[in-house]
Amino acid sequence: MNATISNFHYGVVTLVAAYLMACLGAALGLRCTTRSLRRAHRRSGWLALGSVSIGCGIWTMHFIAMIGFSIDGSLVDYDTGLTLLSLIVAIAVVAVGVFLVGYRGGTPLNLGVAGTITGLGVAAMHYLGMAAVHTNGTVHYDTTTVALSVVIAVVAATAALWAAVSIQKLWSSLGASLVMGVAVTGMHYTGMAAVSVTLDGSGDAGQSSTSLLAFLLLMLAGPLAVLLVAAVIVMFDPDMMVASTDPDRVGPAQSDEDDLFTQQQPGRHSDPYASR
Repeated sequence: MNATISNFHYGVVTLVAAYLMACLGAALGLRCTTRSLRRAHRRSGWLALGSVSIGCGIWTMHFIAMIGFSIDGSLVDYDTGLTLLSLIVAIAVVAVGVFLVGYRGGTPLNLGVAGTITGLGVAAMHYLGMAAVHTNGTVHYDTTTVALSVVIAVVAATAALWAAVSIQKLWSSLGASLVMGVAVTGMHYTGMAAVSVTLDGSGDAGQSSTSLLAFLLLMLAGPLAVLLVAAVIVMFDPDMMVASTDPDRVGPAQSDEDDLFTQQQPGRHSDPYASR
């Protein structure tokens, strides 16, 4: 017997919250990547923080949306190990893409490779998260819809990496993060549209459970804390605000030693009449 599935058991609140988390992760990741490209000093640290921010944002979006997932006639449970593995995969594949564009630049070939790897990884995170779902039945997937969700993930990842190396202004990056939120959330719900469940007839009737909600909130606590810390770091970094307001400073990454060398060059920033 095919079960009735809902992705909005608690209404649109889970959709809105999931979208906001995807936007937050994208915004923090874009700003961290921009910061790394402007200065070679501690570039790897900023790229790592950007990777963690985007990865946690995507994963948090997925499992906030899953709070609204319910199967009529069956309770839903999750495998803790697979759930945590999906978080690790999300961060790892985003890191591959971010570090590729951070160190090798945003050439079309590099963006294509990094975007494909990251997009496939994001799709793997999604379906690992779905593999963690335990129900009183068998979960089936529509192949065409799954393929569409993977394509959306690859396109979204490529666009995000392009934005990370191409968009410097604060407001432009915030706008890009809103678009990325739509793409990532759209990928999730496209993947969920591929799901159908056949009940085995031995399950307990019900839509959700308090223990399930408590489990998901507990899983979300860590990534949400990481996003909060990343937001504090980004907001209190002086160069972030300078980067968003000073167009003359936008350019290739430059080390602190390069700045010092430039300042010591004869005739730079000096009085043109001093030599007369």
